[in-house]
Amino acid sequence: MTEIILPSTGIYRSFKSSLFVFFVFPAALTLTAFKSDNRPPASRAADAEMMQFRTYVTGYAKNFTGLQYRHGGRSTKTGFDCSGFTNFILDEFKVKVSSCARTQSTQGVKIALDDVQPGDLVFFGRQGYIQHVAMVVEHTPEGIFCVHSTCSRGIIVENISTSKYWKPKILFARDVITGQQI
Repeated sequence: MTEIILPSTGIYRSFKSSLFVFFVFPAALTLTAFKSDNRPPASRAADAEMMQFRTYVTGYAKNFTGLQYRHGGRSTKTGFDCSGFTNFILDEFKVKVSSCARTQSTQGVKIALDDVQPGDLVFFGRQGYIQHVAMVVEHTPEGIFCVHSTCSRGIIVENISTSKYWKPKILFARDVITGQQI
């Protein structure tokens, strides 16, 4: 176990991974350098500082793998539901989103699945009804890898593009990071 300080609270917490030091502390030192320029999503990939920020956010999120799922959960002590988890992670980096998946699905800018980047949110459901949200950690030729809080396995990282369970439920993705004052 490694003792760490959560970026926005200064509270000490124990986590399984020492990778936290490599992702959050550099982010905490550079957070004030990120400003929103309200460029359209097409220019997202050209901003190296924003990509570094996105990597810090998702690196931090991956530190929570293994925590249990809890319906309505929004805490490291009790566990998280899907939207509570994405809200908690983004809030630690001053990116404001709702704690409700349905509301998160209306925030930010809708983007094509082929254009997702780390930190973007992917929404799942049936017939347009939002049932789940996950955060992209990596988009490779092998697929879209997301970190999310699942009912059966808690917080995990998995390739949603090859998942027999998740792939048919993918609805769309949204960029909630670009354009926010960070």
